[in-house]
Amino acid sequence: MTRIALEFVPPNVEDGRERAIEDAQKVRNLSRECGMEGKIDNLMIPGMIVEDDDRPVEMKPKMDPLDTWKAASPELSGVRGLCTQVTAFLDEKALAQRFSDLRNAGMEGIIFVGVPRTMADGEGSGVAPTDALADFQEQVPSRGVILIPTREAEDGRFNFKCERGATFGMTQLLYSDYIVNFLKDFADKHPHRPEILLSFGFVPKLEQKLGLINWLIQDPGNPLVQKEQEFVTRLSQMSLKEKKQQLLDLYKRTIDGVRDLGFPISVHLEAPYGFTKPAFETFAALLDYWEPAKK
Repeated sequence: MTRIALEFVPPNVEDGRERAIEDAQKVRNLSRECGMEGKIDNLMIPGMIVEDDDRPVEMKPKMDPLDTWKAASPELSGVRGLCTQVTAFLDEKALAQRFSDLRNAGMEGIIFVGVPRTMADGEGSGVAPTDALADFQEQVPSRGVILIPTREAEDGRFNFKCERGATFGMTQLLYSDYIVNFLKDFADKHPHRPEILLSFGFVPKLEQKLGLINWLIQDPGNPLVQKEQEFVTRLSQMSLKEKKQQLLDLYKRTIDGVRDLGFPISVHLEAPYGFTKPAFETFAALLDYWEPAKK
């Protein structure tokens, strides 16, 4: 299976389900205006948890992805659900119930994630993501993991996740085509060919002031990520026309590099600062070049 997914960040709890409905209506209207009507297959709703204190945009308590999905999905006919689920804070019984609730509500796939970067791997009183991948294969047929191609030792980490039962990987936001080299090397070394959701994000001028995207992709001391951050900074300073072309060029290089490696390729689109017409115009330009085959 391949798909086009759109990141749908849960609204703040204080704004309630009405904001989720409004955002879903905005997605529907912008899709229609920008020539993307009927293209989005999935809303990808992340489970938002507090991380570092230095987050450029204040993190207020967020609605649960399940409640967000229930509010938003009626506004987007035919769109299915994806979400992330932190497993490390729930024991097996609680996690089984959570997965049951998500699946019964229409969540097509669940991405298993671990503790935030303020904690070390293995911390948390619940189930480690790699254990959950193996233990809940019958309950969750479509099991995802996060893939960060620029991260040190990611090849072995991703292979282990596949061995434990991952059926797809969703990349961190891509601001270089390094994923091409990563997947080529992975294909040479390992037999696994999970679905890969390639994540592309719009960069508005507001990034110059707040730096949220550069914060999201940070990996101090990693020269590959430093180059990506520099590219993000340049994008934030460009006109919409220049920015769209630069992102389209990156998209072309990436798609052309990975499409024949044997992995089912999907696309995950993000607007970290919110849904806007420039973001959707850019997404439409990307999909005009290439979009995943539908069922």
